[in-house]
Amino acid sequence: MKIVIKIGGAALDDKSTTAACVAAVAELSRDGHSVVIVHGGGAALTRTLKRMGKASEFVDGLRVTDAETRDVALMVLSGLANKSLVAALNQSGVSAIGISGGDGATMLATKKESSGRDLGFVGEISRVDPQWLDLISSAGAIPVLSSMALGETGEYFNMNADQVAAACAGAVRADVLVFLTDVAGVKQSDGSVIPWLNPRQVASLIANSVVTGGMLPKLAACQRALELGVPRVRIMPAAQAGILPRLCVDNITCGTEMVNA
Repeated sequence: MKIVIKIGGAALDDKSTTAACVAAVAELSRDGHSVVIVHGGGAALTRTLKRMGKASEFVDGLRVTDAETRDVALMVLSGLANKSLVAALNQSGVSAIGISGGDGATMLATKKESSGRDLGFVGEISRVDPQWLDLISSAGAIPVLSSMALGETGEYFNMNADQVAAACAGAVRADVLVFLTDVAGVKQSDGSVIPWLNPRQVASLIANSVVTGGMLPKLAACQRALELGVPRVRIMPAAQAGILPRLCVDNITCGTEMVNA
């Protein structure tokens, strides 16, 4: 199977959770599955900005990104976060190569338009060229992609990592896209996890304010992945990443899975 896994920044912040994610990815790779990793790093970016005296502001789950924030995002996401994850994977016995969306022009972006608010250097994916991801995979290594992309005039844009994962999953023709996150899944208003969703149900959840904040771009990314031909998309807690290898051979019930009805 070809699997794209998005590892959230909160998971990368906790050493034991990171170790569980890395171990699961290594096992999938040793079992012969082709894995592509997309990662976030928002928590680390927020901390770094705070140390610099810059506040973080979000609109519908997206970080407002001025030029200085964009440069710090490039440093944190494509630097420390990316290379730390690559090191952990290599230490686990599998080869991993870290790139950003700008490397090889793997991912191009345009400025994201938002009604009534300028988000700054926040990008919207305009094109994904999977050749370098495919080349790394065909060489027996795991591509590890940070969520930065190039604009048409060569400037970097900060990207929502969930949307990057969806675009990559579509481009590499993944069999499944998994979001490893810090929540148990998509929840009902009573706090219970919804085990199965289809795109039609999402609009109702949003309209009734059952889903808000950071889950909004995540669900939009799930829907986009399905539109791009990915058959299955699952949101599940990173702390339970150890069950990921069962995803290919068993019907796991952890988290929320979205499929086309």
